Amino acid sequence: MLRPFLKLFLLKAGAGIAFVLCLALNLAVSLTLQVHAQTQVLSSGPAGQVVKTPQVKATLFALAPDGIGPGKTLWLGLELVHQAHWHTYWRNPGDSGLPTELQWKLPTGMAAGPIVWPAPRRIPIGSLANYGYEDTTLLVTPIQIGPSFKPQNNESTIQIDLRANWLVCKQECIPQEGDFSLKLPVQGATSMARDAFEKALQLQAQALPGQHQARIAADGRTLKLSLSQLPPELQKGDWTVFPQTANVVKNSAAPIIQSMAPDASNKASAGTEVIVQISAERMDSPSQMTWLLVQGKADAPTGRQWTLTTPVQGQWQEFSEPVAPSNINFSALPNKSGAASTPAPFATWALAMLGAMLGGLLLNLMPCVFPVLAIKLLNITQHASHPREMKLSAWAFSAGVLISFLVLGALMLGLREAGSQLGWGFQLQSPWVVGALALLFAALGLNLSGLFEFRSFVPSNLAGLQWANPITNSLWSGVFAVVIASPCTAPFMGASLGLAIGLPAWQALPVFLAMGFGMALPFMAITLSTGWVKLLPRPGAWMQTFRQFMAFPMYATVVWLVWVLGQQVGLDGAIGFLACLLSLTLLIWALSLHGPGARAITVLALLVGALSIWQWGPTWALVETPPLNQSSASTSSSSSASSTSANQKVVWEEWSADKVAAARKEGRPVFVDFTAAWCVTCQFNKKSTFSDAGLLAEFASRNVLLLRADWTRYDPRITAALNELGRNGLPVYAWYAPDQPASLLSELITVKEIQSYLSQLKSPPIKQ
Repeated sequence: MLRPFLKLFLLKAGAGIAFVLCLALNLAVSLTLQVHAQTQVLSSGPAGQVVKTPQVKATLFALAPDGIGPGKTLWLGLELVHQAHWHTYWRNPGDSGLPTELQWKLPTGMAAGPIVWPAPRRIPIGSLANYGYEDTTLLVTPIQIGPSFKPQNNESTIQIDLRANWLVCKQECIPQEGDFSLKLPVQGATSMARDAFEKALQLQAQALPGQHQARIAADGRTLKLSLSQLPPELQKGDWTVFPQTANVVKNSAAPIIQSMAPDASNKASAGTEVIVQISAERMDSPSQMTWLLVQGKADAPTGRQWTLTTPVQGQWQEFSEPVAPSNINFSALPNKSGAASTPAPFATWALAMLGAMLGGLLLNLMPCVFPVLAIKLLNITQHASHPREMKLSAWAFSAGVLISFLVLGALMLGLREAGSQLGWGFQLQSPWVVGALALLFAALGLNLSGLFEFRSFVPSNLAGLQWANPITNSLWSGVFAVVIASPCTAPFMGASLGLAIGLPAWQALPVFLAMGFGMALPFMAITLSTGWVKLLPRPGAWMQTFRQFMAFPMYATVVWLVWVLGQQVGLDGAIGFLACLLSLTLLIWALSLHGPGARAITVLALLVGALSIWQWGPTWALVETPPLNQSSASTSSSSSASSTSANQKVVWEEWSADKVAAARKEGRPVFVDFTAAWCVTCQFNKKSTFSDAGLLAEFASRNVLLLRADWTRYDPRITAALNELGRNGLPVYAWYAPDQPASLLSELITVKEIQSYLSQLKSPPIKQ
């Protein structure tokens, strides 16, 4: 009974930090940013034919080849030209999104018909899938001109007005709307984008003849669509099925298409069956459903489409979603919840501790630790003229490092025991922790810059105690150093961490302590002899200058953390955080004021802070559950080879265990980069080693499948894959040679190291 509560408590413990620190927001910024979160009204001036945004260019076209008159049809079309990687949605948007809506204002006697929807494509979004349009699409609407139509005042032109609403998405989504207007001549032909209209009308969905039916399986998890016949265009080649009825099927699951053998008594009964998975989050239980058959693949339709409506037979049922399939045996992982851990032999345990200590020592040379070097240097220079205090500061800093490693290790072991598959550095997988750290480092930077002093924010007796005993400051410096530096792993640390998570607590915790001891060792070592202090200048004004200079590494850390946050929560979440950061700065400035008006300004800052919480609190509440990683596999040799173009351009694909298994089955070498936005070492390697043109060319020439497993947000599949490799922190680089077990490369990977593995390939694999 205690495990669920323990897990919930540990996961939520830091959630309130961001709200406490975000106590104020500049009112003007809040109101301005609120507009960004709402629909963008793009037609503030007179309506015209074109509305253009950074994401979409929308143009209203018309086609009336025989003029405009009673009994005729006028064709109107809204063309949407999307920027690269942006998309809008089909009539059934899938798991998220909104269909484009067109609201016409027409002359009397005209009536708008339904939109002629082009064939959509499936757009995977993590473990979900949407249906929509990329590149260029034309949404055609037929306008029927009734017998009562007559131009007003016998004018020679008519005016067509349109209010269009669309949702355009990439990683973030932006609702937009625009007003359009056209004046068309009544007499004579109107021909705009004629080829596009003719193509759209030629490819509009045709009714599929025949008797078709859909039946729910006995377990309620699948639906069998039986098609009595197919159009000739679909009898050869690829085709797929899209549900036009929304909120019923599992959109991310590809339908299974199979031919039915003819019945012995009726050879004309041959047909096709399509097995479609039903979503566990189904919102409707329709008695009939409408389907769309599309020629081509789901992500690359040719445009030809057929529609049909079937009655639904069987009983709709409630069920829970099964665990996503994977070729990783979770039950074999060493840290299975509830299983007793087996103690390691003494020699193995001793080697793990030695590796942990060496790894912690080398961690001081990793890029992750660069930001906290400023804190360490500041501690040294502040006590350079007092050797005894410098030693106490060093040991207090070391104590903070040891305590932090111990607490983080115990927290990770406790969460894993409660059932969570977490890894080293898990604290920066939470946007709340990243945001709280960024606010904290911003406050430290403002303090070092001289904007305020911490002692002015606490009672005088507590302030005197703290500054009379600066050991507390050094202790917290050690804590901050570990929190910001621990997400990366140095050489020797990876194997020790992988072993530690499978050990009982009495053996695992000393391994974490050994890491902390290794990290703190250089800082303790320099206090053994104080002769080097004589090389420093005498105390004076330079120390204040140095203190202010040390604020800039703090600001650089904030920039990095905001970038990490943007990778986790998107643009709107990052903007909301920046507003909170501005709010915090306003509050700090208000609290540092003195005089008659200081209290009034502080109250105003607190009120503005309340607006900040009201404005951005719901936004942050929505990002606590991370998106799941896409688990779809690469299913064909052609798709595997598509990552290597004719000019040997290398494309990194999203990792999945199925892709690794499929490539290894084909005999293709695989290189996997386990990375995260918060891992500075990962980003350093990406900008250096993985940007080498010669290395990328060799990857391409040997047809290596390059996969990236992004652990920026918590993903149990990536955690399980790391566990299977015996690792529990980043970076990790895995090399899969054909018919060989996985090899792990070093954390600070080099071009020569990778090329040494590539050179061992017997011959470049044949591209399929």
